[in-house]
Amino acid sequence: MISLPDLTHEKHIWKACQHIAGMDEAGRGALAGPVCVGVVILPNNPSHLSSTLKRVRDSKQLTPRERSRLAPIIKETVLTWGIGYASAKEIDQMGIVPATRLAASRALEMLPQFPHFLLTDFRLELPELDIPQAALVKGDQRSLSIACASILAKTARDETMLALHEQYPKYGFEKHKGYGTLFHRVKIKKLGHSPIHRVTFKIKSAG
Repeated sequence: MISLPDLTHEKHIWKACQHIAGMDEAGRGALAGPVCVGVVILPNNPSHLSSTLKRVRDSKQLTPRERSRLAPIIKETVLTWGIGYASAKEIDQMGIVPATRLAASRALEMLPQFPHFLLTDFRLELPELDIPQAALVKGDQRSLSIACASILAKTARDETMLALHEQYPKYGFEKHKGYGTLFHRVKIKKLGHSPIHRVTFKIKSAG
């Protein structure tokens, strides 16, 4: 049974904090391209959100077409939103966890107002920020804020990878978006790394 994200966590936190930022990443495990973090702040209007965003799910449970349809609805509904990136070069230099946190910080910097509370998917905690926060296991399946952020992160990163496909068409980024599919691993073995590959990531044998 598919778990549907709701406002259980937000309703509890809204009692003390008005602006809650939901945050999630896309591209953490890819072999190429940036890691991307999305952040949203939902209005404290549960009935409106439940109807307007009723089709929102964890981005991995949606098709690319469904995500593309939902992204503009999310942007129109939320109080504010932001997207942050860390490049493959930055990932190689500092490691995926610090790079993901860097992308998260960049996403937060895009917001015109800083949140009072941060709801993140598991492993996306930002200990350097002096604000209360909670990291939820499978947060994109439990929190509507995190699920919205996951869709914005995924659609933004997919658009980036489609643009990078135009620069490096031989790798097939339009198909796998930089993830370690067999097709992609064979291409890396044949062509070597491109400038947007994460050279520090281990690659499974392509056979």
